Amino acid sequence: MSTQVIDYAVKRPIGERINFRLVTIVAVFSLLVGYPVFALVRQTLNHGIERTASGYKVDLKSLGNFEFNDQTGSLKDIPQTYRDLDGKEVALEGYMYSDSASPRVNAFQFVYNVSKCCFGGPPLVQERVFAIAPGQGLPQIGDEFRIIGKLHVGLERDKMTGKITSIYTMVVEKAEPLN
Repeated sequence: MSTQVIDYAVKRPIGERINFRLVTIVAVFSLLVGYPVFALVRQTLNHGIERTASGYKVDLKSLGNFEFNDQTGSLKDIPQTYRDLDGKEVALEGYMYSDSASPRVNAFQFVYNVSKCCFGGPPLVQERVFAIAPGQGLPQIGDEFRIIGKLHVGLERDKMTGKITSIYTMVVEKAEPLN
């Protein structure tokens, strides 16, 4: 009897084997697994850089996701895709990291994750953007911001130790809190 059931299942037309429940399960699985895989592959292929109408939207975590020695590093150690952003209009999303006690700041470090930088030690030199907000500055609050400005890629060294203290700098032209 079991061989008859197997024979019947194999010989049924495909239209009889596909039903609403199967389609729903496949669709939900595709959304839950497929989209994150798609996003990861896209992020890997474009290095976190997306072209926009006014410039580039750059993923701040991707921008610093490479090995760099702050003692002996050189400009060639920075991936070419990030060096190519030098002088370009860039939008970054992240958090302000400042040592100032002032309610408004004009100079701060911009990092992708405040909890990592504040509780896990300071971010690595390649994981932060040194930002300058001219005028009245920006309110120093813990919210996530989008900053837009010209990104500059270059090495700045401490005059005493020779250690690299900055790779990315930006003069902020526009800033907006993300909700």
